[in-house]
Amino acid sequence: MTDHDRRGFLRTAALGLGATSMGGLLTSACSGRSGSNPPNILVLFTDDQRFDTIGALNCPEISTPNMDRLVRDGTSFTRAHIMGSNSGAVCIPSRAMLMTGASLFHLENNGSSIPEGQVTLPEVLRRNGYRTFFTGKWHSSKAAFARGFTDGGRIFFGGMSNHLKVPVFDFNPSGEYPNENRYLGNEFSGEMFSDDAIEFIENCPAEKPFFACLSYTAPHDPRMAPDAYTDLYPPGSISLPGNFMPEHPFDNGEMRIRDEALAPWPRTPGIVLQHLADYYAMISHVDAQIGRVLDALERSGRADDTCIIFTGDNGLAVGSHGLLGKQNLYDHSVRIPLVISGPGIRRGVRADGLCYLHDIFPTVCDLIDLPVPGSVESSSLAPLLKRRRARVRDSVFFAYKTFQRGIRTDDDWKLILYNVNGRRTTQLFNLADDPLEINNLAGDGEHSNRISELTQLLRDHMRAIDDPCDIDQPGWGVG
Repeated sequence: MTDHDRRGFLRTAALGLGATSMGGLLTSACSGRSGSNPPNILVLFTDDQRFDTIGALNCPEISTPNMDRLVRDGTSFTRAHIMGSNSGAVCIPSRAMLMTGASLFHLENNGSSIPEGQVTLPEVLRRNGYRTFFTGKWHSSKAAFARGFTDGGRIFFGGMSNHLKVPVFDFNPSGEYPNENRYLGNEFSGEMFSDDAIEFIENCPAEKPFFACLSYTAPHDPRMAPDAYTDLYPPGSISLPGNFMPEHPFDNGEMRIRDEALAPWPRTPGIVLQHLADYYAMISHVDAQIGRVLDALERSGRADDTCIIFTGDNGLAVGSHGLLGKQNLYDHSVRIPLVISGPGIRRGVRADGLCYLHDIFPTVCDLIDLPVPGSVESSSLAPLLKRRRARVRDSVFFAYKTFQRGIRTDDDWKLILYNVNGRRTTQLFNLADDPLEINNLAGDGEHSNRISELTQLLRDHMRAIDDPCDIDQPGWGVG
């Protein structure tokens, strides 16, 4: 496969969409804005939030009035996914893919660094007259951060911490962040980062459009929230996941990683319900912080000129399939919330086309009518925002380390392959009939042709993104 063919496969998923920006699709839609500048962009980015934890969409047991507000005001992508990870820290590549639009195996060091050749979204916007602001969790290199942002609040260069003692740096326009300048925040993480975003919105001059990214560390563990939020969820008042299991039925390669060790084996209903109660409390708390930011945007008079993107970096098992973490390819871990609202974007719409988190980069370029950089490999969601086009992709691909690979098609078939210590396992799910991925159809001879077809599609994706593994070899490839 040539570089040209590879990039075409990645951008279009065989749907024939061109590789250039589709900004013209949205130009007329954005013309209703009240200001003369391009729209502002506000990204609200949560950490470890499952796709099915928004009250208005899919979880009546959780209180998320501000996420619900975004759903009412925008377009919700109900089949948004991440691509996966080469390490247990799944959030690192997800965050790097969001910022670069690159695919998993084209990241440097699994996304922990971003080379200058991979231009980031804030770099593009900065070069085109935007003030670019960031506060919260940044999981890639400090050098890449400095290239992209003109402004910032408190920044956490890391993965996880106690939410009441987050080690942060104040934004430094020089781009220098020596360790001696790091200190512990004295507010709850979501409150601290929201305070900084609110201050930026309130004081940002209107002469230039802004790009503001508020990157929360919640609801990532440690599972802690203020009492007012934990009181909302007595464990006896919520339900176990429909795919709860005491233990995973086979070794998926990551049975004893840190995330899985947060509860003993076998899982019990009581332990899982407590984890879910604490998890929901954290989501409701971060929802309240999002509400504060949205209210500040309204007060600033710039809400009508702002596109808001709400999303997360990956999902989490929290008891589903006998797992707690995100180091797997089930929907609870690879699907994410994604809601886009703003000038010209359809309100209260649910778009069910398959998409990735890193499709956000070219979508933003289209919203403001900028060319998509050549280093971007993802597909714009403009067709789904502009009108009820069914899809921009036929399928999405998933990978975890060297021993899990998966594929999902637009008609809701999903194949997961495992190769753990020489043992191969196949799972086939019909998600239309079995959304909780309980009934493995791989052993049913009726589906042998489908498994062969999906396996070939998986090979095509792997070649297109330079996956170093080879599922036709006994060990699948590199370690």
